[in-house]
Amino acid sequence: MKAILQKALNGQHLEKSEVITLLASAGAEERALYEAARTIRTRYFEDRIYLYGFVYFSTYCRNNCNFCYYRSSNQIHRYRKEPDEVLMIAKQLAESGVHLLDLTMGEDPVYHEKEFTPVLSIISSIKEATGLPVMISPGVVPNNIIDEFAKRNVEWYALYQETYNRDLFATLRLDQEYDRRMNAKLYARTQGMLIEEGLMTGIGESMEDLADSILAMSHIDAKQLRVMSFVPQKGIPMEQTKSPDRGLESKTIAILRILNPKSLIPASLDVDGIAGLASRIDAGANVVTSIIPPNTGLAGVAQNSMDIDDGSRTVEGVRKILKSMGLRTGTQEEYQREIQV
Repeated sequence: MKAILQKALNGQHLEKSEVITLLASAGAEERALYEAARTIRTRYFEDRIYLYGFVYFSTYCRNNCNFCYYRSSNQIHRYRKEPDEVLMIAKQLAESGVHLLDLTMGEDPVYHEKEFTPVLSIISSIKEATGLPVMISPGVVPNNIIDEFAKRNVEWYALYQETYNRDLFATLRLDQEYDRRMNAKLYARTQGMLIEEGLMTGIGESMEDLADSILAMSHIDAKQLRVMSFVPQKGIPMEQTKSPDRGLESKTIAILRILNPKSLIPASLDVDGIAGLASRIDAGANVVTSIIPPNTGLAGVAQNSMDIDDGSRTVEGVRKILKSMGLRTGTQEEYQREIQV
């Protein structure tokens, strides 16, 4: 373990067997993994942590993914926010001090199967009104729509594979093509956009699968790499699947950090809320995602309501935690330097 971490600290490539050893770490060895990850984060980012505002503006989706609360067959309340409301929420988040606005939607049939113009208009309005970088998380869209994102200077395209095991992918994302999803994000990268890739733990993967995914996603030139734990939700086929021990997510964050020292790696508030933030930051994360203004009618993804309307998932709530850890939120200028293409 000591030799593996020394290799990581020296910037050397790790083999799959070494990644599996890190994933299996416990006790003092696990703590040493987190310490190495924090050392590497400090080397490149000092004490800076960045904050992302989250606007889930449509919870309609044409897909029927087995792990998702918003799968098309789930009989739940859904919403589609009007453009003026989306703009208002984006302004509110910008004023609160976030560094980026994450515009998220399901693969809403109204947009995906009819016209994408309203979404493009929302993007343009938000870019003009806030001046902040934008991440668009619209699911899989055709290349001509990605071209439109690029024309509007959208900085980020987020599209998570969840696993690089094709057979497992097929059991999660029903009737969806693995390569179509992968190629969409890779095309966005060729158009000058930054991409965010993501994994999920607790979805039936083996440690070998997870190690393969960690290594593979570290070689697609993604600027931001994330991992989230599966959270069972009402009305989905995986409702009885147990959520994994959070140590696995933390160890994956740490390994992503040591393999990708200059990457942005999120600590999501969407799994365990504000109570789960410190452990993810301690594991080497340097971005806090899923900041949501209270009383706006927005929902989360893994946790559609946790900590939202009590004001915990706000810039103010996050800053209190970071300050207690001796960390600070970076400036907008510092963030802009991080994402220069």
